[in-house]
Amino acid sequence: MPNIAIPFDNTYARDLPGFYAACQPERAPTPALLYFNHELAEELRLGLAGHDAPALAAMFSGNALPAGAMPIAQAYAGHQFGSFSPQLGDGRALLIGEVIDRYGRRRDIALKGSGRTPFSRRGDGKAAVGPMLREVLVGEAMHALGIPTTRALAVVASGAPVRRETLLPGAILTRIAASHLRVGTFEYFAAHGTTAMVRQLADYAIARHDPDLVDSPQRYADFLRAVAERQAALLAQWMHAGFIHGVMNTDNMGIPGETIDYGPCAFMEAYDPRTVFSSIDAGGRYAYAAQPDIARWNLARLAEALLPLIDTSEGRAIEAASEVLDAFPERYHQHWLAGLRAKLGLGGELQEEADAALGESWLDLLHAQGVDYTLAWRRLADAATGNEAPLRALFAAPQGLERWLERWRARCAAADAAMTHDGPPAELRAQRMRRVNPWLIARNQRVEEALEAAERGELAPFEQLLAALRRPYDEDPALARYAEPASDAFMADFRTYCGT
Repeated sequence: MPNIAIPFDNTYARDLPGFYAACQPERAPTPALLYFNHELAEELRLGLAGHDAPALAAMFSGNALPAGAMPIAQAYAGHQFGSFSPQLGDGRALLIGEVIDRYGRRRDIALKGSGRTPFSRRGDGKAAVGPMLREVLVGEAMHALGIPTTRALAVVASGAPVRRETLLPGAILTRIAASHLRVGTFEYFAAHGTTAMVRQLADYAIARHDPDLVDSPQRYADFLRAVAERQAALLAQWMHAGFIHGVMNTDNMGIPGETIDYGPCAFMEAYDPRTVFSSIDAGGRYAYAAQPDIARWNLARLAEALLPLIDTSEGRAIEAASEVLDAFPERYHQHWLAGLRAKLGLGGELQEEADAALGESWLDLLHAQGVDYTLAWRRLADAATGNEAPLRALFAAPQGLERWLERWRARCAAADAAMTHDGPPAELRAQRMRRVNPWLIARNQRVEEALEAAERGELAPFEQLLAALRRPYDEDPALARYAEPASDAFMADFRTYCGT
């Protein structure tokens, strides 16, 4: 087997001793490559061209780590469903190193499902094929939609079963992230360490993710503001895509502003703000509409960890942190409103109250009639050109739709009057809307079908669905089955699970 070398530059392991536990992955009995993202590997400058599937399987199972790898399990805590767990950490994951990609960005390479670590507690540290391939499908769907996300580089079948409710085929996923720093990382060292350790962690995070703040005299308050701004933008994108994370614990909120930890996540189908799919979220804490408020709640936990750094006076520190947290709802609203206007096809001068009211009434209409969220937006783009029949077909009672369309047409006409165009305004509006309103998302029924087949050893459905999800804005009749809403019978008892 050829020796594989990767140009690692492992700053977390080198600069933060005491913030992790060194740990080796467990050996996989018979690793087999199920998925590999060649394009992402090239973006990361890994130099893996020419290596065959067995060599890649050995590497990405952890059996034959490349030279320079420094596998570590990161320490972190977290508020899980509102209750503080003082020690979580990488119980089944290992950061094996960092690389600089072709764009000059530092990226983490981590294994997930590679066995027990000092943070595993009573877990086995393993993962199953289905949840790992689910992370591929949903993560790549999010990437194709333009939503910041961690990405899957590889999935390797381990050759050993894992025991959950039944025996399942085991797998190891290789995840790429801007970093694996979490709100929970700061919580851990605020609870277990010293102010000096929290400062060391914050300085590392600032240098890595917000280098323009390094010399700021208020850099820790500014850092909190930068993290909050990234989360405000991310949450607005989630909401516009109908994405429900499902387990927004503080250990699942990343400092870089990427979507991380695809456990009980799903895309909403019929529009309902109260939608919950997660089997463990009985109270709806992480329901679709609750996500922006939960993001702010999580940021408050980060603020608490940073207070001693923000100012030596507790009162002044609380005041500075509160300013950031109090501004979060408005920052989120501005990101949401910008996305809403794009989805509605509105250009020209912003009419904030009117545009927000128009969008809210549209969502109320979808909710009242249980209309599919994704297709409603896509068919609204058709209506921009006068082709309203596909949109009307989604509604059982057209009267409310007619009244809303009159308001929308009037707002579009007003926007057009204030703009100059290079072509027919209606066609341009439809084109713009189709660039932000996807035709295809990771439909729950299709995802489950593909994963069930993969667990039986049939990868073709997974590969076909993945190819479709990478083209969410291209309306291709050959892929129509992937754009169809799930059946009522399927959705009636559909639940998602953490996959731990």
